[in-house]
Amino acid sequence: MEIKPLKYFLCVADHLSFTRASQQLHIAQPAISMAIKKLEQEFGVALFHRYERKISLTDEGKVLQAHARRLMTVADETQTAMNELHDLSSGEVRVGIPSMLGSYYFPPILMAFKHRYPRLSLQVIEGGTWKLQQMLEAGEIDLSVIVAENPVDHLGSHALLKEQMMVTINQDHPFAKQSSVTPEQFFQQELVMFKEGYFHRKVIDRLAKQQHLIPNIGFETNLIPLIKSIVKQGFGVSTLLNMVIDDSDGLVTRPFSEPIWLDLNIAWRKDSYLSKANQTFLNFLIAQEQLK
Repeated sequence: MEIKPLKYFLCVADHLSFTRASQQLHIAQPAISMAIKKLEQEFGVALFHRYERKISLTDEGKVLQAHARRLMTVADETQTAMNELHDLSSGEVRVGIPSMLGSYYFPPILMAFKHRYPRLSLQVIEGGTWKLQQMLEAGEIDLSVIVAENPVDHLGSHALLKEQMMVTINQDHPFAKQSSVTPEQFFQQELVMFKEGYFHRKVIDRLAKQQHLIPNIGFETNLIPLIKSIVKQGFGVSTLLNMVIDDSDGLVTRPFSEPIWLDLNIAWRKDSYLSKANQTFLNFLIAQEQLK
C-alpha cells in the first residue's frame, strides 16, 4: 500500500469533490481519479457513491477514511522525526564507558558535546569493558569504549587513548623510593583491585599468570574514591591510571619495571546503522582526541 493514493483519497473525502482536491493538491484531476480507482480495486470495495456531479463516502469509504487519517499522521510524524535527526534537533546517543574513564576522562568531553548539541540526549552506561563490549554486540548500546588488544571482526573501532598502568601507593610506602616496581614485588603486596570484568583487573590477572604468581587481593571494589582511601591509609597497593591521581590525594605512582600500556578504542557495530546522533558523537570524540 502506498501513502500517496491515501493522501489523494483523504483530500477528496474531506472536500467531497475531485475538483477541489485537484486544486488543493495541484494534481490533475484524472490522476486523482485513477489513484482512487486503484484503491477501490485493491480493496475490492467502492469508496464513494457517485451521483452525477456529487459524491459521498460509502460505509467502506468512511472506514478507510478513519484508518487513512491515522496512517497519514504516523507518516507525517515519521518524516518529521527523520528531518529532526538530519538537522540534529533530536536523537539519542547511547555510549558505554568504563567507570575510571567516566569519572576522570569523559566529563569535559560529554559537557562540551552537550553544549554544542543541546537537543541531543546522552545516555551513558557504566561497566567493565568486557560487559560493555557484550552490550555493544547485543545492540543494547551503540558505542562503547573497549580494550584494543582483542580486535573483533564485526566491530569497527578508532583509537581513543593510550595510558600507562601505574602502581599506586601511599607516600610512606617503600615503593615510593623506587623508580619502578617489578611484578614480583607488586604481587607480594596486599592488593586493592577492581572486580573482574574491568580492563585493569584483566591486565593484572594476566600479568600474574605470566609470572606464575597468585595475587593477594585483600579488597575488591569498583569505587575509585574507596580504592584511593584504602591505599592512602596503607591498607593495600593498587594500580590506577595517572589521570585518576590528583595532587591532593596524597598518593604516589610508579611504573612497572616493564611498562604496561593500555590501548583503548571507541567501537561500534559494523553491520548496524549508526544513527546521525551517534555518528555525530563519534566524530566529535575523534576530533577532540586530535586536538590533544
